[in-house]
Amino acid sequence: MAFILLIGKNGQVGTELVPLLPQLGNLVALDRQQLDLRNPNEIQRIVRDLRPRIIVNAAAYTAVDKAETEQDIAFTVNADALAILAEEANKIGSVLVHYSTDYVFDGSKKAPYDETDVTNPINVYGKSKLAGEGAIRQSGVSHLIFRISWVYATRGQNFLLTLLRLGSQHEELRMVRDQIGTPNWSRDIALATASVLKQLSAGSNLLAFFEKVSGTYHMSTTGAATRFDFAQAICDELNHLPSSPPWVAAAMGNRPFILQRIAPTTSTEFPTPAVRPLYSVLSADRLFQTFGVRLPEWRTQLRSMFTDPRV
Repeated sequence: MAFILLIGKNGQVGTELVPLLPQLGNLVALDRQQLDLRNPNEIQRIVRDLRPRIIVNAAAYTAVDKAETEQDIAFTVNADALAILAEEANKIGSVLVHYSTDYVFDGSKKAPYDETDVTNPINVYGKSKLAGEGAIRQSGVSHLIFRISWVYATRGQNFLLTLLRLGSQHEELRMVRDQIGTPNWSRDIALATASVLKQLSAGSNLLAFFEKVSGTYHMSTTGAATRFDFAQAICDELNHLPSSPPWVAAAMGNRPFILQRIAPTTSTEFPTPAVRPLYSVLSADRLFQTFGVRLPEWRTQLRSMFTDPRV
């Protein structure tokens, strides 16, 4: 069995990977306190001491708006750390799995982006993640870069939890209706990742298998939604529940959900420090064609999150 190092075990995707990766090999999972990606020497030491066969990096600087004023930190974590991690992995013959973002695109396209489309990030976060992708490719390490989008989970900071919190405090909210993307539940991202890694680790020569499929893949469900659509769908699911799961009650601070109306607005009427692409739907056809993996449709994912008793 392969020896796997997971970085970012407490993140939205990392948390879901923790119970899955031990099925594929011996796992060492580290959080931010155990491995700070802002510390180059610590990255080198961990990789050289542990010598994992597979490195899964689920850690990142993801504060999209704060990145506009914390550019140095964003690039340190999302780009510089990846250059060191990829270089060290390549030196010991490890393979690297990394998550990137739909924000590497500028949103000018009106059809789902595929992996061959030209990147042109329009905010600091997207630029830092694209730089991290480039560092991985330049290192020569065998890798899988999974671009993901609009990730939500029962923990952390994300659109769904923010809506639940605000919906317990306000009867009306405004949501933009001109940003189009695809919501993705972190658990399905983790399941898809584990499925891919299971296929690649089944044989005796992991590195050779990785080299054949090394590259960038869009890991996203099907369908598209605006932020307004996503908010409406969350409210619909919540209103059909006989009782609130513990994670929902926690997100609302044990207050009742009082939101009655969501008013559509535009990005220009609701400005944020970081400009978002107006269209960032990802085509995951290459992922399916290569690995036979396809994530459930986004509304199905959302319903599962609310109704699965294991959540």
